[in-house]
Amino acid sequence: TIGIVSETTTEGHSYIAASYVKYIESAGARVVPIINNITQDELKDLFGSINGVLFPGGGSSLVESAYLEVAKTIFELAKQANDEGDYFPLWGTCLGFQLLCVLQSGTNHILSSFDSEDYSIPLNFTDAANASRLFSMYTPEGMDWLSSEPITMNNHQYGVSPDSFKSMSSLTEFYTVLSTNFDRKGSEFISSIEAIHYPFYGVQWHPEKNIFEWTTAESINHSYHAVSIAQTAANFLVSEARKNEHHFTSEEKEMDSLIYNYEPTYTGKVSHSFEQEYEF
Repeated sequence: TIGIVSETTTEGHSYIAASYVKYIESAGARVVPIINNITQDELKDLFGSINGVLFPGGGSSLVESAYLEVAKTIFELAKQANDEGDYFPLWGTCLGFQLLCVLQSGTNHILSSFDSEDYSIPLNFTDAANASRLFSMYTPEGMDWLSSEPITMNNHQYGVSPDSFKSMSSLTEFYTVLSTNFDRKGSEFISSIEAIHYPFYGVQWHPEKNIFEWTTAESINHSYHAVSIAQTAANFLVSEARKNEHHFTSEEKEMDSLIYNYEPTYTGKVSHSFEQEYEF
C-alpha cells in the first residue's frame, strides 16, 4: 500500500485528486489516504503499515500548511527508516517535488516563479539520468520519447532553478539532478531529481495527468508514448515500495484504512482542475 497525503482547499475540506489514486492502482498497489489532520502518533503508527508515500501536486502552502506539517514528519520518519536499513520510498509530483527540496534545504526561499502552467515539453536529461534509479525502468526508446517529444506535462507557477539548487550544499549533497527544462520565458528549472543515498524521487511534471486527467482546459498529451512513459513512472514507484515489508497489524485495520472507504466525486463538470476528487 502507498500513502497519499491530502491537501486542504480554500473551503477548508481535505482532498486527494483521484488521478493519483488511479495512477498508483494502475501499477498494482493500493492507496491509503493520509488525511492531513492526522495526529503525530497516528502518523507514526500508519508509517509502519504502508510501503511508500506520494506527495501530490496542488496549491498547498510550503510556508505553513497541514500538508507541510504532515510531510515534515514523513520525511524524517523515512530518513530514519532508511538509515536503519528499512527501505522506504518517497515520491513528490509538482508541488511534491518542491516540497522535497524545501524539506531538505529547510527554506522555501529556494523557490522561484516560472511561466510553466499547462506546458507539455520533452525533458533535457543531465549526464546522471542514464545511470539513475528513477529512469532505470525506461527502455532506450522510452528515454528517446522523453527527451524528444512534448510528453511531460508541467503545471507549476513555482520551481527550483539550477542556480538556487547549486547554492545550497544541503541539496547538492543530498539530491542528484536528472533533468532540467526551460519555461516559456527561457528560465531554467529542475524537472527531475533523486536522492543520492535514499529512495526519494521528485518530478516537477505530472505523469498521472497523461493517463487520467481529461480536461479540455489543459493541453495534456494522451498519446501512446505519453501514456507509456507515465505508466512506467508508476511501475517504478510501486516496485520501490515492494522492497519493504511494512504491513498493517490486522486485516481489519488495513481495510478500514484503504481509499475504498471513500467515494470519489465527479468534479470535472464544475472544475478544470481534476476529473474526480476524494473529499474528506
